[in-house]
Amino acid sequence: MKPDRIIKWGILATGWIAHKFASDLKLLPNAKIIAVGSRNRESADSFGNEFDIPYRFGSYEELAACPEVDIVYIGTPHPFHRDNTIMCLQAGKAVLCEKPFAINAREAQAMIAVARSKKLFLMEAMWSRFTPMFQKVKEWLSDDLIGDIRLLQSDYGFQSDHGPESRVFNPDLGGGALLDVGVYPVSLSFFVFNRQPDQIKTCGYLGTIGVDEQGAMIFDYRGNKTAMLFTSNTLDTKKESIIFGTRGSIHIYGPWWQLRKLGLTINGMTSDKKFPLTGSGYAHQAIEAMNCLRDGKLESNIMPLQETIAIMETLDRIRAQWGLKYPME
Repeated sequence: MKPDRIIKWGILATGWIAHKFASDLKLLPNAKIIAVGSRNRESADSFGNEFDIPYRFGSYEELAACPEVDIVYIGTPHPFHRDNTIMCLQAGKAVLCEKPFAINAREAQAMIAVARSKKLFLMEAMWSRFTPMFQKVKEWLSDDLIGDIRLLQSDYGFQSDHGPESRVFNPDLGGGALLDVGVYPVSLSFFVFNRQPDQIKTCGYLGTIGVDEQGAMIFDYRGNKTAMLFTSNTLDTKKESIIFGTRGSIHIYGPWWQLRKLGLTINGMTSDKKFPLTGSGYAHQAIEAMNCLRDGKLESNIMPLQETIAIMETLDRIRAQWGLKYPME
């Protein structure tokens, strides 16, 4: 692709997260939302009117077949990510798929296998990875600024005000805290330690509907390294993270959906640094996806596909300890 070419996006699904992503896309001069697909035409038309989208489709299949679309953003619930992604890839479209990438590692591997066989770009939309703040954290870790990393503490807990019929608690929709918000601290552990934990110890609570309502996890890594993580959809926590090294620490101030402020402590001296976000922050993953398309890359160096598989494998290991298996598995 030419470096200045406008990338044409299709939006698959019209829920809350799709609205947030589309709002951010409208802020990027080199991006254009050209099409939207929903399960019914009325929803697609409403979304299309809101974001001035020319092509509106009452099915996902019609969106995937639209010849104008360069890349599809998939914002459906977790259990549909595999089929939606594979459908778009088989139609020749690049894909940015919302987190969690799939229900389990087996599904993730199937999605990636199709992308590689078709030689098409595919990336997990773990939006936090692409923010200026997270990129600064990666730079500090690479520069050994706080010494040898020994401990990560990270949590994401919220108190849902939705009933048992909602996606948050519905087993048929991949409900539960771990895949919904626990994936953030789990993904952060990979961001910090660059590998799967050697040992995992967990304590999870399954509610009356059969999905996890809270869970605590300890990841053990060779070299005296530990991650202590917590997630919940019935308990409101601070939603922040601290990385401890032998010379200092990095404090990622909460909540997770802001990601604008870091505290850096070295040898007892602390300084706070603020970082900009474009829109709500989802624009940064779109920028990375578009840069990859223009460069002819099939995956992102920031969120490589092998790491996405490893994260899903770790989530599988955690759920196995809790005895949590979804109906579609």
